[in-house]
Amino acid sequence: MSATMGGMNARLLAIATSQGGVFSTHDARGVDVEDTELRALVRAGDIVRVRRGAYVLGTAWATAEHEECLRLRTMAVARTRREDVATHQAALALRHLPLHGVRLDVVDLQGKVGRVRLSAGLRTAPGRLPDTDVDGVRCVSLEHAIVQVLLRSGLEAALLPLDAALRTKKCTLERVEAAVALLVPHTRKALGQRLLELADARSDSPGETRTRLLLHDLGHQWRSQVIICDDNDDFVAKVDFLVEGRVVVEFDGLNKYAGAQGHGALAAEKRREDRLRALGYAIVRLTWADLAKPDRAAAMLRRALAA
Repeated sequence: MSATMGGMNARLLAIATSQGGVFSTHDARGVDVEDTELRALVRAGDIVRVRRGAYVLGTAWATAEHEECLRLRTMAVARTRREDVATHQAALALRHLPLHGVRLDVVDLQGKVGRVRLSAGLRTAPGRLPDTDVDGVRCVSLEHAIVQVLLRSGLEAALLPLDAALRTKKCTLERVEAAVALLVPHTRKALGQRLLELADARSDSPGETRTRLLLHDLGHQWRSQVIICDDNDDFVAKVDFLVEGRVVVEFDGLNKYAGAQGHGALAAEKRREDRLRALGYAIVRLTWADLAKPDRAAAMLRRALAA
């Protein structure tokens, strides 16, 4: 074994670092690191084996959460299958888009196979969609990936990354519409149309997107990112949603009230809400837990509308 850094071959560490924290068995053998050394590094926690022949640096994996785990997993697996193309949520994770309601432990690839195969954290499927390069990994277009997620995992799973992509100008609704026309079968065209109708580039977070979809499913009329002024036309607040013209609905991830600045943020929020109530608005704050229980959120909205 050659010179090491923290128990790991220095050349292999350099290669993995240059590749975003991932490497393959082939990469390791190229710098004279054998399988026995890789197994020792796995036991020591210096690297993580995410699939046969695919590894992630332990430091990168330890801090990864949710979509980032799938992104690293996809990058590592792609090092072992250079001819295949990342699809579905794997292609979205590579672009750092938010994911919800999809599997994060399986990498989806389009390859030269006759049928869909699922084995040990890898799903390969036949396909000929054009691909592009993202961080050294071949993947389908963002629009195609969103529609693939729509068809497999449903409206909510596709709407979250779509809103984020529209907000950050990574795609346009026109290109998504073209992908819907290409990939969505005739029997499911209504699903594709709902995705296009509900997409909103003004959504600031996955929580807001899920709140908007909940309002839609509950049958409410709403406007998003509404600016409210007082009787003197002075700015009071910009609210996430205004429902039926009289109920302010805010998604609250609660993170802004954490830490040393939390008390100040909470006090400012209370003053803001007091001004809104003085103008006659009822206020409903929804959290992640409320979104997981639509009946509870529905009851909160009914009470606010009745008041």
